Amino acid sequence: MKNRNLLLCLMLALAGTGLQAQDNVIDEVVWVVGNEAILKSDVENMRREMVESGQRIDGDPYAVIPELLAIQKLYLHQAHIDSIDVKVTDADVLNNVDKEINRRISAIGSQEKLEQYANKTIKQMRDDLREQMRTQMIVQLTQESIVGDIKLTPAEVRRRYEKMSEDEIPYVPTEVEVQIITQQPEIPQEEIDYVKQKLRDITEKIQSGETTFAIQALINSQDGSAMNGGELPFYGKGEMVPEFAAVALNLTDPNKISKIVETEFGYHIIQLIEKRGDRVKVRHILMKPVVPQENIDATLLRLDSIADDIRNGKFTFDQAASALSSDKDTRANFGIMSNPNTGGSRFEMQDLPQEVAKAVFPLNVGEISKPFIMIDPKNGKQVCAIAKLKTKVNGHKATVQEDFQTLKNMMVNELSEEKLQKWIVEKQKTTYIRINDNWKKKGEFKYPGWIKD
Repeated sequence: MKNRNLLLCLMLALAGTGLQAQDNVIDEVVWVVGNEAILKSDVENMRREMVESGQRIDGDPYAVIPELLAIQKLYLHQAHIDSIDVKVTDADVLNNVDKEINRRISAIGSQEKLEQYANKTIKQMRDDLREQMRTQMIVQLTQESIVGDIKLTPAEVRRRYEKMSEDEIPYVPTEVEVQIITQQPEIPQEEIDYVKQKLRDITEKIQSGETTFAIQALINSQDGSAMNGGELPFYGKGEMVPEFAAVALNLTDPNKISKIVETEFGYHIIQLIEKRGDRVKVRHILMKPVVPQENIDATLLRLDSIADDIRNGKFTFDQAASALSSDKDTRANFGIMSNPNTGGSRFEMQDLPQEVAKAVFPLNVGEISKPFIMIDPKNGKQVCAIAKLKTKVNGHKATVQEDFQTLKNMMVNELSEEKLQKWIVEKQKTTYIRINDNWKKKGEFKYPGWIKD
């Protein structure tokens, strides 16, 4: 899976390079795959981006990069044949763009730091990411369609493990389990009142015909769907947060706007677009109240006191997490964080949210961190937290007893990679491919079938 994810990440970057040449590059078509051209400027721009971002290029960049672009085009062509590309809606793309922006904010610490680092506003970053994210989603769906559902029984995992040589047995890096308690700083009532009044004013303008819902969403909504006029894909009841679903599913008139709806994301107004049975397509405008710094400081101080009470034995971290944490996903599990990549509770340190990793890195098992601020990746809100290092398993050679899920995931990923590689080889045979003579670096290509003698 890591190899496949790397390919997807590279494709995401490649998709954003554009077709415009640098000022000092004379553009030319260097590869043709099917009816799609790969330009010299595509390769040069991508090479520059990878160098500037510190990404390692294994091999000749003028072989590695155009080959990655060519593989991308094979997947996109197949997606078009199988109508997979039409499954990726604008609303889905925008939702994923929003998640990616939240992930970047979480990684760097704040929206302001991200904008300063990227030298772009959040709106500009969203604009840049839209087509990149669409390409990534189409490629991923196509790969999943090719691979299908691969299942391995415990007995099959053991048999495959027993056949591995000592060199083939993977090394499992140091992994940790982390418990966390989060609390959201209190939002002043006057700030909530301000947001609600602004939403009422927007509603009045729309209903008077002065403006449209889509325009107001573009201007005011703090959700990724803003760039699409607030439009969301068709959702059923279980795919929306309960408060939002309760209102959205009961709308009947597209000319009317809902009452203000409060969810974990903030405050919304909603407009019906279309209903299909028990599924609904709506537009919405999301606004989030601003939390004053003094309230953040007060929450950090409260968490510091909770940590001291745990250290002094007044109650356990498990009890505090179950009773006091605002994170419903970890609260029911005594604060234990779940790794979204594996579904388990173990993390490599690099896979933890940056703020959490920084807080627990210096801890010994059983110790509790100082309070810190983080961005909740689920809703993009700023929260305060304390974390406990529950367990730490030092790096070691994998065993079936200790690392069954790791081994199973690795084996499934290997089988997936084999299927994808076979598919690429077969696809090369039936696809028109032309490469300029001075770009035919046969010894450097992972798949030599690009060059047809």
